[in-house]
Amino acid sequence: MQNPWNTITLSDYENHMKSDMVMQLQALNCMMKEQLNTFPAHSAMILGIAGGNGLEHLDTKQYHRVYAVDINPEYLREVQKRYADLDTALTCLCLDLTTESQKLPSCALVIANLLIEYIGYTSFQNIITQVKPTYISCGIQVNTDNGFVSDSPYLHAFDELGRIHHQIELNELRQILSKLSYQCLSEKEYPLPNRKKLVQLDFLSIR
Repeated sequence: MQNPWNTITLSDYENHMKSDMVMQLQALNCMMKEQLNTFPAHSAMILGIAGGNGLEHLDTKQYHRVYAVDINPEYLREVQKRYADLDTALTCLCLDLTTESQKLPSCALVIANLLIEYIGYTSFQNIITQVKPTYISCGIQVNTDNGFVSDSPYLHAFDELGRIHHQIELNELRQILSKLSYQCLSEKEYPLPNRKKLVQLDFLSIR
């Protein structure tokens, strides 16, 4: 069965995410700015890149290689168009992260915003074991009983996501990464409409 992320157009995704009722595109942009400018890394991997929101904050003097990973090839084609100036640093990888994590290269920083919710803990563990980053930065949506997809005129574009959605608990994620020898460095909250929030968790390898 086709992954629902291959059926959602980028325009529906971005218009939903930036709507006044959701405001996640804006929050994720602020989060990416911090993530790309906090760690002394020279390579990064952004999992679930979608249209590349936040890549404008990338300093090519710092980052020599950035991997943009997504399951949807149309998203990645748009990333290449929008960020053609990053051509020498940017590599797009079209992969299903639940089955193809072994194809991922190593890098120093892994950024996973609103990604673990759609692949689950085990697949994320497999990714980290494969990539072996020094730093991990995760953006997790903390939901209320309003559901994991906020209301907007584009809501029904996301109807099929329920069959691949995983509820992520922050403490459980910390424990899982601790078992892989990652220490949680910091936690930051980004308030959203509908009493939701994004939580950024940053980790350092202590191996």
